[in-house]
Order: sequence, then structure tokens, then C-alpha cells
Amino acid sequence: MTKVLIIGAGHAGGAAAALLRQYGFEGEVVLAGEEPAPPYQRPPLSKAWLKGEAGLEDVLLRPESFYAEQNIDLRTGVTATAIDPAARTATFADGTVESYDILILATGSTARKLPLPGADRGDLLELRTLADAQRLKAALGPGKTLAVVGGGYIGLEAAASARALGAEAVVIERMDRVLARVASPVLSDFFTARHRREGVEILTSAEVSGFEDGGVRLADGGLVEAEVVLVGVGALACDALARSAGLACDNGVAVDETGRTSDPAIYAIGDMTFRPIPALGGIRHRLESVPNALEQAKQAAAAIVGRPGPTPEVPWFWSDQYDIKLQIAGLPEGADRQVVRGDPAGGAFAVFHLKGDRIVCVEAVNAAAEFMGGRQMIGRGTPVDPARLADTAVPMKQVAAG
Repeated sequence: MTKVLIIGAGHAGGAAAALLRQYGFEGEVVLAGEEPAPPYQRPPLSKAWLKGEAGLEDVLLRPESFYAEQNIDLRTGVTATAIDPAARTATFADGTVESYDILILATGSTARKLPLPGADRGDLLELRTLADAQRLKAALGPGKTLAVVGGGYIGLEAAASARALGAEAVVIERMDRVLARVASPVLSDFFTARHRREGVEILTSAEVSGFEDGGVRLADGGLVEAEVVLVGVGALACDALARSAGLACDNGVAVDETGRTSDPAIYAIGDMTFRPIPALGGIRHRLESVPNALEQAKQAAAAIVGRPGPTPEVPWFWSDQYDIKLQIAGLPEGADRQVVRGDPAGGAFAVFHLKGDRIVCVEAVNAAAEFMGGRQMIGRGTPVDPARLADTAVPMKQVAAG
């Protein structure tokens, strides 16, 4: 009987195990993860978990009893150290050697480290795991100051949560605007203004030179004083196992449209993969999102059981900060202009990125109709009249209908 070994018990790995059973797979399924907890949702860690609005049971993907009920051998707190593709075995840190017929790698990503003095301090925090979130939550509160190095989504969400807990917050960004790598200037300006209104100090074009007892030292000699320091400067694919096993890697583990790697017996899914995106013309990208993890889990599980793969999805992402619901669909690569629909000052608007007369990305703030319509148009490749798109007097449903 076929045995599937899944290394990585995060969102992608946990979903793949469940989907195999849902799709009728009757063979052995072993789900092995480094963390002590069963598979859980990571997005709430920087939001509801930090603010004390969610506990462990609220963030678990499924009740722990689910795995035994579905005959899934869940092993937590175990670390894979090597893969032998020829023997089809995986070795774990405790010396256990596990065989497989099919292997799914779902080891996710890890926080990027800064090569700076003091970067190895034990009191510096990052936010990738439940344990990280618990440490940060315990450190925050009235009378404390949180310094966030990195003005990306995780950093901004953490700053918003810190303010909700009564702590002061400072965001330090080396680029000239927050979200510079991932969002339009319109969106950056909107979030900067909102965070400042909420009492968050935003420092841009600010280079960090090191970390010390008093906080974060800047390249200009200034010191950002803080009792709590969070470093959030991006993430790297956890592809060391794959590389050591000889699998093709390129900004993550290279996979095809089913999640299969260069070894036909090994799949890789989630944050760790460099994958084609059929809904966007097959461009290759490494995506870090729950929708991506779920889509690739479906792709791999379907391929393993021999059923048709899922309909290709337009990539989408979200972020919650204060009362702001940001939803993004598509990727802005190749865009040659932007169209703003709505008024950012009113707190509800959308930025559409166009390539010619086609939408390739939409950033929607408290604008669900624009998000849904934009996502549909990206998937269909529907041409759009920019003037009509910008005119809020024309319902978005009509714009999306073409």
C-alpha cells in the first residue's frame, strides 16, 4: 500500500494530509512537523493572537482528534535532517529513518536574518511561529515600546496590535516608504497616515546599524529606544533539505503545476516553492500566503490520487490592521499604469494595476466588490476602459461584466 510522508505540518502540510483523505486516498499518511502544536493558522499570530482575542483552539486548522480519526499519523516536535531520494527515506534528528513512496515537502519559510552587530541577541524577536507570537505577546503592554525593523505587512500588523495592547510602537524602514516592495505608493501613503494617526511612529529611509541594550541603533547614530524589538525583514524558503537531496531549486524548490519537483516521487508545496501560476500566464513566483498553500495542497493531493487538478486560481492575499481590510489579487509585474477607484481619504478605495488594457493586480481597501471584480477580470483577461474603471458612479459589477 502506498505511503505518503509529509515533512512540514504547517498550513500546506496539514491541508495536504486532510485532502488526501478527502480525495479517497487509503494508504498510509505520516505528517511530521518541527513545532509541538498540530497544524495551525499563522495569519492570526500578528493580529488576534497578539491582542488576546484568539487562543490555541481558535487557530488550529482542525481539532487534534481529527488526525487520529482520519488515520493520519501526526508527529509533532520532530525535525527532518536529510532525505535520500534513491532509498526513498527521510532521516530525523532523533535518528529515526522513515521510508516513503511519495514525499511531500511543506517546510515553509524562515525569517530573514540581518548581518548586523547584536543581531544574534537572544532578546530580539521575530514572528513566524506560535512560540514567537507568544513571546511577543508576553513582552507587550502599557509602558512598553515596540520597535519594528521592517515596514512590511507583518511589521505593520504587529505595530497595530501593539497599540491595541497599550504599547508604543515605532516602525523602522530602510526604503523611502513602508510596503515599498509589495504595494503601490498610494497604499503606502494610506497606511502610513493611518498608523501615524493611531500613534505609531514611522521612520523611513532609516538604516539600522545594530542592536543593543537600549534598542535599535541607526546608521546616523540615533538610537530608537525600545524594550521590545521585532525584526521583520522578509522570509527565505526553507529549502535546505531539498537542496541537499539534489532537487532543483531557484528562489525556493522548483515545482510544476502539480507541485512535483525534479524528483517524480517528491512534491513540494507552500511558501518554500518557486511555482508556475497558470492563471497569470504561467509566470513563476514564490508566494507566501494561505491561499497559495491551499491551492498547492489541492494540486499535489489531486495528482497523487489521480484526479483532475483544481481550477487555477488568481493569487490573492490579505492584511487586517485596525478596522482596515486590505485584499489584494494578482501581481503587479509588468504593469504600466495605475488607476485609483474611490478616495483614499474616505477609507475605502482600490488601486488597479494595468498592463495595457488588462488588469494584472488590484489592491482593495475596505472594498470587497472591487477586490472580487478585479480578481475575476484578472482571471479572465478582460479588457477594461480605465475611465470607466475609475468612475465610482459605474457599479463595479458592471465594470467587471465588460
